[in-house]
Amino acid sequence: MPLHLKDIKIVCSREELHQIPAGKTLINTINAHSYNTAQKDEAFAEALCKGDYLIPDGASIVKACRWINAQSQPRERIAGWDLFIFEMQALNRKTTKSKVMFLGSSEKVLSMIRKRAVHDYPNLEVITYSPPYKQEFSDEDNQAMIKAVNDADPDLLWIGMTAPKQEKWTYKHWDELDIHCHCGTIGAVFDFYAGTVKRAPLWWQKNSLEWLYRLLMEPKRMWRRYIIGNAKFLYYIYKEKRMTF
Repeated sequence: MPLHLKDIKIVCSREELHQIPAGKTLINTINAHSYNTAQKDEAFAEALCKGDYLIPDGASIVKACRWINAQSQPRERIAGWDLFIFEMQALNRKTTKSKVMFLGSSEKVLSMIRKRAVHDYPNLEVITYSPPYKQEFSDEDNQAMIKAVNDADPDLLWIGMTAPKQEKWTYKHWDELDIHCHCGTIGAVFDFYAGTVKRAPLWWQKNSLEWLYRLLMEPKRMWRRYIIGNAKFLYYIYKEKRMTF
């Protein structure tokens, strides 16, 4: 079954982030690209829908929910970056030293994250693990990743392997992760925070044009995702709208 935006529960505002309870919690994000992918990838659709919270990481998702009169009516876009900053600052404010783990990306990116976090979040101990760069993980790879997380026993866990890989991996192995903290699948945020990919300036973000900025910066890599992808998104949303008549 494809993912239907009108039927899923989505966080509606930043205020709701304060209401997420402590304990083992899976937080995913959804944007136009992941919505499109979930139309053909049932495992991905299931991973998105069955997480504990789903964040609207895209103005297109916010507007589409209103247009099709979905059960969830997000009032604003909450980017993966917003979730990242919120969780990191909240953990850093605690009086005791806390551990945050980054699972994913390359060792180069992770080293840059560790270096920056020392200054930005001095009350956090940063633990990282870079999995092998391959299309499919072997059983040995999976067990090594699970062991790394469980041995670290973090107070906050970030997974960054790009969608849909990160969501499907985390959902598949969720019961094997012996953690008691929030876990967010945030993909590109690893690169944004490391500085290896530049995030759009604030004006572009506020005017819902961050996608256009990324397209202009990396046209060869992003044209299919944003030009063809945006057309697909409009088509799928139109189909959902017709289903409500």
